[in-house]
Order: sequence, then C-alpha cells, then structure tokens
Amino acid sequence: MTPAWIVYAWPRLLCATDATPKLQLAHLSTRVLVPGDADHPAMGQTLWKGEWQHGTAGVAWDWVRLPVGVVAMVDPMSLVTNLQFLNPRGEVLAPVDSARQLNEIVHALPWQQEVHRALSLMH
Repeated sequence: MTPAWIVYAWPRLLCATDATPKLQLAHLSTRVLVPGDADHPAMGQTLWKGEWQHGTAGVAWDWVRLPVGVVAMVDPMSLVTNLQFLNPRGEVLAPVDSARQLNEIVHALPWQQEVHRALSLMH
C-alpha cells in the first residue's frame, strides 16, 4: 500500500486556480493507522492521485472517525500535495489560499466511502 506522505517526493506540478475543476483524482490508498475502540477514535490517512498535464498530481490527508461514525479530515489546513497553485497572474498562492483550493478538491471526492470501506475490512 502506498504511504500517503509519498506525495512529498513527487515532482511539483503547477496548477492554475481556474483549472482545478478539470483535475480528476482517483483513490490510490487509504490506511487505518489506529483501529479505534470505545476510548479512542479510528484514525488514518488517504491518498488520491490523477494525471495532470506534465505529471501525476497527488493529495493526501489524515482522517478521523468521530464517535457518531462520521469520518472527517483531522486538519483541513494540513493537506499534503505536490500541486502548486497559481493565481490568474501566474503568482504562487499563499499557503492559506492553497489550502482553500485543496479543500474544494477534497470536498468533491468520495473519500469518506473509501475510509468506511477500509474500516470495514478491519472487522
């Protein structure tokens, strides 16, 4: 299984903010790092990738299963990616603006289904 943080080693890819809707990511792997129990939530990582212009784009993040069974991102500001976002003037976005772009991408993915699938394999 591919570790989520491998994305750090992938070559950087430039992505204009107006092109992110065209970026199609597919599930690569989801890992359960902490199976969880009555006292501790289940936790893990998920990795998504897609081909983008001159290479492979990737986005990874940590997730947690909340007591009610809902899965959520651990920290929406701490996604790992090899994408570098550019504004319409070609300038690199500030980290907070890049996080906003990444969260829009993640919001469109069926990642919770993949996490629930990985958790179901644990039982």
